[in-house]
Amino acid sequence: MGVVDVDSGRLRSEIAAFYAGFGAPGELTAAFESSALLVPLTGPEDRVFTLESGGIAWLCAFTGVAEYARFMTTRGVVADQEYRFHTFLGRRLREFAAAQTDPTGVAVDMLGARPMTFPPDVPDDSAGRVRE
Repeated sequence: MGVVDVDSGRLRSEIAAFYAGFGAPGELTAAFESSALLVPLTGPEDRVFTLESGGIAWLCAFTGVAEYARFMTTRGVVADQEYRFHTFLGRRLREFAAAQTDPTGVAVDMLGARPMTFPPDVPDDSAGRVRE
C-alpha cells in the first residue's frame, strides 16, 4: 500500500490554536467540515468504526495515517490483520452522524496528542416545560 495523503492541515492548525488558547470555534468547525479525514472501517460490511461513551456514539476519524496508526497500536494491532479505512470530508461525517437515530458525534485523533470532538446537536428538551 502506498502513502496516503489527506488534506487536513488546516484542521490540525485550528486544533493547535484551540489547545494554545486562541482558537476560534467557527474557524475550527469550518476547518473540520472541509478536511479530508481517515475513518476506520470494521466488519465484513465495512461499516464506519464507532465507540460509545456517555450514551453518545462517536465516529472515529483521523487527520493522517500516523494518528490512525497510534490509535490502532494502542488498541492492540494484530500484525497479519488488514486495517481498512475510507477517506471522508468532515462535512459528510457530520451529515452522517446527524442522520443517525441515536446521538452521534465525531472524535478526531482519539488517543493522539491533540484529540478534538465535535459533539452531536442535541435538542434542548427543557424549553417550554413547566416545573412542578
